Amino acid sequence: MSRLLSALGALLVLASGCASSRPPVADSAPTSQRQQLTVLYVADLHAQLRAHPELFWRGGKERIEVAGGFARVAAAIQRIRAERGGDVLVLDAGDTIQGSGAAALSEGGALIEPLNALGLDGGVPGNWEVVYGPAVLRQRARELKHPLFAANLRDAASGERLFPPYLVKTVGGVKVAVVGFTDPDVPRRQPPGYSQGLRYDGPEALPALVREVREREGAQVVLLMTHVGLAKAVGLAARVPGVDAHLSSDTHERTYEPIEQAGSWVVEPGAFGSFLGRLDLWLEDGKVVDRRWELIELTASRCPEDPEVARLVEAALAPYEEELSVPVGHTDVTLARYAVVENPLDNVLADAIRAAGGTQIGLSNGFRFGTPLLPGPVREADLWSFFPITNKLKTGKVSGRQLRAFWEQELENVFAKDPEKRFGGWLPRPSGMTLRFRAEAPKGQRLLALEVAGEPVVDERLYTVTACEREGDSPDMLCRIPGVQEPRVLDVDAHEAVRRFLAGNPRLRASLEGRAVGEDLPAVLRTQQVQP
Repeated sequence: MSRLLSALGALLVLASGCASSRPPVADSAPTSQRQQLTVLYVADLHAQLRAHPELFWRGGKERIEVAGGFARVAAAIQRIRAERGGDVLVLDAGDTIQGSGAAALSEGGALIEPLNALGLDGGVPGNWEVVYGPAVLRQRARELKHPLFAANLRDAASGERLFPPYLVKTVGGVKVAVVGFTDPDVPRRQPPGYSQGLRYDGPEALPALVREVREREGAQVVLLMTHVGLAKAVGLAARVPGVDAHLSSDTHERTYEPIEQAGSWVVEPGAFGSFLGRLDLWLEDGKVVDRRWELIELTASRCPEDPEVARLVEAALAPYEEELSVPVGHTDVTLARYAVVENPLDNVLADAIRAAGGTQIGLSNGFRFGTPLLPGPVREADLWSFFPITNKLKTGKVSGRQLRAFWEQELENVFAKDPEKRFGGWLPRPSGMTLRFRAEAPKGQRLLALEVAGEPVVDERLYTVTACEREGDSPDMLCRIPGVQEPRVLDVDAHEAVRRFLAGNPRLRASLEGRAVGEDLPAVLRTQQVQP
């Protein structure tokens, strides 16, 4: 029966063209001892329950296609399960229950039934899993059918781990262990209030845990699944020996080809459910002898949806549909975010923030989430997708010297040569201000020019700035700028700022405006991993 299931599954895969774009790898030396382990994983779903427009780029060509959605992810998983006779390990690498209006309005609760329908075996909490506070994170973990695991996330008072440090499972006769590690920078990277009561450890314990699962648990295959970003994952691979593959997440990177580091592979499977990562490992005598990685694009043109999961998705979204479908404006152009330095969507957001504060400068965080917004109505749901928190806006006065120090630090956060010194998301997005820089220059020496309203910034002059208040920051902190003068929290959040801005029917642009230019970078930089 299992052979029949496997054969039918393979036919379904070939017919759909979704679950695999390459022919199966033939056993080079078939033996009774040869075993195959198939691992599937998603990352950074960001609560994108439905299919959505997605920007794809490869070989210098760009295209936008409808992709993703939990029903499409579920169907792809089911097809590969059928192909493999059920012998598949399915994982989620975090940033799952945040990133959409329904997620925010339900504190992640709307995600539970559709998530449970995916048939996941385990998951690592991401940096945004704490957005609703530690108590809600614990509650959502209890509601999930699959376990969460992370070696370095602890209760601050007791020192006890919130979740087990690793997952051990036998799949197709292969004993596999997955060690989990989440971002230790969460207390600085997110508003500090989100993670109050939690403690995040560094990676120091990981080598011992890898040895533990090999020696004490008897794992034949050891995977490290981290939510720290691709650059840091590559750095960790050299520091944590004995790992067969490193499953990365957080930076939404799309590794069509694995990155080899210290004998291990490092991979990351994109974001928003638009991709499914597939790793196949072949073992002989308990040792990995061959491996293959594939990043599967889950486009509507190639991949069907599972009707039952589609029904669960619509049921989960129904209570929020009326509120989230309210139009707040219109765009005549496509607004996309996926770029490290400048992008059209964030230019709109930064302009809206500056206008709401009535200041010379507006700053938006370098968020990575948010799928392309096509020409047409802008709805409440779209506001949540590209700014999924409702922090109040905050204004203050900062000196030119403070602005220079801020940008030099932010450039170091994004482009540090040492991966361990990279921090947070992409470059913050300015309005009313422009900067030119060299990404490859040393720390503190990257800025080439900094201007406000077309005039060079003067160190001693004060400039007015609007950004977002971060829960738990000191009163004189503004968008990671300390020592701000005359700070004032407004009774306006970023969503209301965008509503007001769009009500004025501004001319929105799909092109870049040169607000932030890296003179040694491509015009559009899509990745932090590959640099000139």
